[in-house]
This record gives sequence, structure tokens and C-alpha cells, in this order.
Amino acid sequence: MAGGFGSSERGKRAELYEGRVTVYFVIACLVAALGGSLFGYDLGVSGGVTSMDDFLKDFFPKVYRRKQAHLHETDYCKYDNQILTLFTSSLYFAGLTSTFAASHVTRNRGRRASILIGAVSFFCGAVLNAAAVNVGMLIIGRILLGIGIGFGNQAVPLYLSEMAPANVRGATNQLFQLTTCLGILVADLINYFTERLHPWGWRLSLGLATVPAILMFVGGLFLPETPNSLVEQGRLEEARAVLERVRGTKRVDAEFADLVEASEAARAVKRPFRNLFARKNRPQLVIGAVGIPMFQQLSGMNSILFYAPVIFQSLGFGSGAALYSSIITGSMLVVGALVSMALVDRLGRRFLFLEAGFQMITSLIVIATILALKFGTGVLLSKVDASVLVVFICLFVVAYGWSWGPLGWLVPSEIFPLETRSAGQSMVVCVNLFFTAAMAQCFLASLCHLRYGVFILFAGLIVVMSVFIALLLPETKKVPIEEMHFLWERHWFWKSFVGSEEGGGGGRRGESSGEIKPV
Repeated sequence: MAGGFGSSERGKRAELYEGRVTVYFVIACLVAALGGSLFGYDLGVSGGVTSMDDFLKDFFPKVYRRKQAHLHETDYCKYDNQILTLFTSSLYFAGLTSTFAASHVTRNRGRRASILIGAVSFFCGAVLNAAAVNVGMLIIGRILLGIGIGFGNQAVPLYLSEMAPANVRGATNQLFQLTTCLGILVADLINYFTERLHPWGWRLSLGLATVPAILMFVGGLFLPETPNSLVEQGRLEEARAVLERVRGTKRVDAEFADLVEASEAARAVKRPFRNLFARKNRPQLVIGAVGIPMFQQLSGMNSILFYAPVIFQSLGFGSGAALYSSIITGSMLVVGALVSMALVDRLGRRFLFLEAGFQMITSLIVIATILALKFGTGVLLSKVDASVLVVFICLFVVAYGWSWGPLGWLVPSEIFPLETRSAGQSMVVCVNLFFTAAMAQCFLASLCHLRYGVFILFAGLIVVMSVFIALLLPETKKVPIEEMHFLWERHWFWKSFVGSEEGGGGGRRGESSGEIKPV
């Protein structure tokens, strides 16, 4: 069933898809992509706030005293405190549990409903954090923020992929990564200025998270539902009307017929999570639901984002210089996202993954070498050494920004068949946030105990990640989203899985062995 219906006929239909990029389509996707700004703002703001003296004095006085004792020294262990890291990681533990509720809402009520729920929860969490007077209020606020991110990250990548024509799906989906990166950069800039507002600057940083939440909610009220979701809900006339409007043409018969057939197969699946584990869906499970979201976090990038100011202070940078350096790394993420949007539908997903892997490994080895030779002697790093560290951290960040950052959301959102798409995206968000939380909780302790070796560890993991992509991921650029299953049939490894169940995607798939023609 999964993707196996009418494969020969649908393989020909893709050539008949018509349409163009319309203003209506662009506006809808820009509004939906605001969901990324929630995720990005929190990634950026939490690291800056946890390095602010006023915040530490109010909630983590032991960390503040340790920081003051090592103020003018380099020290890997200044911020090693599990309660402090729980402030960051609690959000992601909440996000990974809420994503299963988000899957139910996304499948049965639509992508738009999940976006609205996420905005409301994130707004409430931001208000509670800004008003916090004890650690308990901070953690509860972070949990509400996490629920908002769980719903937003579940719905937004699906929304963007389903609204986009196949030939610009990569760039469209990466609007999520672009707004995430812009959210990080804005948070870094805000932290740089609020750090000077004593003693309440940290409250302003946390409270301003309400702004993207409000924008997302108000914009979400006017968002159209995706044609895929409307068909899935049985609202066929509305679905065709939306499809015609976003494609800018009445000639959508071929694409609409594919959506209807995919929906018929989807409705026949009563247990989408159970179906996700079926043998015929093994490629999507291994690559999209587990491998890519797990490796996205094991790259070490989010650890650097969470704690960029903390890392730079631990390496002997002053408080202002640390926040300024994190602004630079945030800017590199935005540059990477723009590069990826421009190239992903031309060079393809695999090229960006593999090129960035080499660049990230090289950068981490250089960083670790400098730290091993120059750091940990209790004195400040020289300006030359510090500058080289910042340069190679930026090279690492910009490579992630055009590869694992955006592609970690794009590829999973485009490879699941409709009947398992919401369940698959829940798995993506759950795995992603689990490893995000684990990395957030463990990184400062790892930095303290492994010292420069933590960067060697990340380099080794990226080697494994690159081999995983090279061997198991086929190129998905410009392949229609409802015809992605043809890729697995011809893949050297996955073809033995997708073609082995009668009536489950293998029986009729053999009819269409020709090349998938991009549209």
C-alpha cells in the first residue's frame, strides 16, 4: 500500500504537473516558516542568558561564584552544572513528548491547527520565563516552550514540503531553516544589548520570545491548509481550490489525482505508527525518522549554539566578547541557509551533505589541535589563537548551515508516503529533540571531562554520518513528493526491502523501472 498504488500510471503523471510559483504560495510559506523563528530564537537566547551574571546570581549562585573565581582564566569546567543545563534541555524533553499529540492533531485536524497550538503554548512559556522568580517557574516555562516547539516542528516542515512544487521544494522547505537561523541571530543580538541592562536584561531576552509566537499565531489564522491535508480529511473540493490557487492554474488534474490516490492509501492505514515500522517503509524509518535527525544533533552543532557565549567565556573571552563572537556564528548560520536555498535544488542533497561533512571534520580537528596545544594552562589565549578558533568555528557553523541544519528537516519531510507522513514527522521531531536534549544536558560536562577531546569525538561522529549518507541516501532533488518511493526500488540496498511484500509496495512497483523525470 505505502506508495505502491498505480505506480506505472503515476510515474507518467508527474510529467503532466503544471503550475508556477505564485504570490499566494510565497506568502503562505513565509507565514508558516515563522515556526522556525520560535525554534531559532530559543536556541540563541538560552545560551546567552545562561552566561549573564544577573541571571546566574538569581538562580545559579554556585555557578556564578565559580565563574567569578575563574573570570580571567581559561577553564573547561566553569559552567558544569546539571541544573543549569536542565534549564536548556527541559524544553527539548517536553518537545519530544508533545510531538506524539502533535501527530494526532496534524493528521486529523491539519497542519495549520498544530501551528496555532504551538504558537499559543510558546507564548505562555515565554511569559512565564520572563516573570520567573525561582527555578521551578523557569522549568515550567521551558516545558511550555517545548510543547510549542514540538507542535511547530511537527507541522511546519510538512506544510512547506506539501505546498511546494517539486522543482522548488528544497528551497521552499529551507525557509524553515532560514527563519530558524534568523531567530538565532536576532536572539544573539538581543542578548548582546540586554546583557548591559542590569539586573533585568535577561528577563527582556526571554520575554521577547512572545513576539515570534504572536506573529506565528496571527499569521496562522489566515493560512490555507495544505491540499494534501485537505484530501486526507476528505475535503476534496477545498483541496482542489487551494491547489489551483497555489499553482496559479486550473490545470491541476494530474497532481490532484496523485493526491487523491495517495489519500485513499493513507485512509486504509488505521495505525500509521505501526505501518511506519513495516518492512516496506524501512528506508524512510532508518533514514528519515532515525538516522538523519539523530546525526543532525550528534554533529555537535546545537551544543555550540546552546553554549556559544559559555564556550567563548570558558576559552577566556570576556563576557561582551563572548556574546559578540556568538553573533558572528549566528550570522554564519544565516549565510549557510541562504547558500543552501540557492543550491539545494541544483547541486542536490547528497552533494551538500558530503561536502559539508569534509569541511566540518577539518574544522573540528583544527579546533581540537589548537585547544590541545594552547589551552588549559590557566592563562588567556593569545589574540591570534582566539581568532583562529573563531574562524574555524565559523567554518564549521556555515557548513552545517548549508547541510545538516536545513537538510535534516527537508529530507525527512519529503520522503514519507502520505499514510505515514504525520507519524513519520513525529518520529523525526521526537528523535531530534531527544538527542538535542541529551546533547544539551551532557555537553558542558563532556567539555569539562573530555576537554578538547569532545571536538575529536564530534569529528569522528561526522565521519560516520557522511558514510551513512554516501551509502544509504539516494538523491531526492526535484522528485515529486508522492513519487519518492521509486527511489527505493532502484537503490542497491533498499530495493530488497521495498519489493519484498505482496500488495505492500512491492508487487506492482516492478512495473515502473524507468528513470524518474524531475518536474
